[in-house]
Amino acid sequence: MSALDSLSLTAIPPEDEALRGPVREFLAQAMNSVPAHVRARSWSGYDSNFSRELGRKGWLGLTLPREYGGAGRSPHARYVLVEEFLNWGAPVGSHWIADRQSAPLILKYGTQEQKRFYIPPICRGESFFCIGMSEPNAGSDLASVKTRATRNDAGWLLNGQKIWTTNAHHCHYMIALVRTSGSAEDRHEGLSQVIVELKLPGVTVRPIRDLSGDSHFCEVFFDNVQLAADALIGDEGKGWEQVTAELAFERSGPERLYSGIVLFDEWLAFVRTPAGRTPESVRLAGRIVAQLAPLRAMSIAVTGKLARGESPIVEAALVKDLGTGVEQLIPAAIADDLYRRDTAGVPLELLHTLDYVTQVAPSFSLRGGTRDILRGMIARGLGLR
Repeated sequence: MSALDSLSLTAIPPEDEALRGPVREFLAQAMNSVPAHVRARSWSGYDSNFSRELGRKGWLGLTLPREYGGAGRSPHARYVLVEEFLNWGAPVGSHWIADRQSAPLILKYGTQEQKRFYIPPICRGESFFCIGMSEPNAGSDLASVKTRATRNDAGWLLNGQKIWTTNAHHCHYMIALVRTSGSAEDRHEGLSQVIVELKLPGVTVRPIRDLSGDSHFCEVFFDNVQLAADALIGDEGKGWEQVTAELAFERSGPERLYSGIVLFDEWLAFVRTPAGRTPESVRLAGRIVAQLAPLRAMSIAVTGKLARGESPIVEAALVKDLGTGVEQLIPAAIADDLYRRDTAGVPLELLHTLDYVTQVAPSFSLRGGTRDILRGMIARGLGLR
């Protein structure tokens, strides 16, 4: 039986679905005056005050144990919240990584001291994390990382570089995949994960401006950064196993379907007007929804496996790869629809939002793993290689 045979339809439990109403009521007020082209930035949007407000409402760390400040609820509860945040275009980028994967990683592999120190402020929306995986010249080959942590009397001495690190210039910590033994030729052997406080001496963070004018990507340099002995998460040399499990959280959620959902909703509102409705636009709306609906069902099914304590690595890769296709279809197809018309009749805010999403859409098939890497994982899961 392949890894995908067990991916069956899953319903969000009623007690978790009940969260949707209060969240929508809150977001209707919080996002009321925010234009669509700003809301389209959602999970790269940085707003620490918004994150702290979510923390005060108990809407961060939903799946984490109460003893560490969480709510002790199922992954389905978090799914409902994240889906609403993205649909409304809420600025979740500040707490996003910490809530989605850093805290669960620390919970699974960290010591009791690490759990008590790092997780409660994440749940309060006060502590932000970034991911230290990608490196220059490594491409999609994550196992070839060269950033090295060398053990010394004080703990670990860190040297190297990371790149494409989202919001590193706003974050307090990075969980970095580093080499603690061997060389890049050793591949998965000798890799470990460490927590790096980004204010330590020797850490330099440089934002990278992208095509849209945003600067949420960064490059991060480590020059003889001294880490304490307790910076290591989990067992030394087990970093590949840990980071692979972590990526299941990153690849399976609604964020892999809804990067262009604010644009889609803005366009759909126009199509519903007499001036915007054409036979072609109605067919396109049906085409997009017909792809989003089964992908959402798949994403919820993966969430169900996470709720059962499983690690659906291959299934998450499939959701991410297929989701990327829809995410990149949305701006391309909408542009085709709008620019075959007289754009004088198209709302300016819709065109502004389309412009932004079009510029960032190429990155959708890079973040969280490139298509070639993901499809190799899927092929192995299906027994095809």
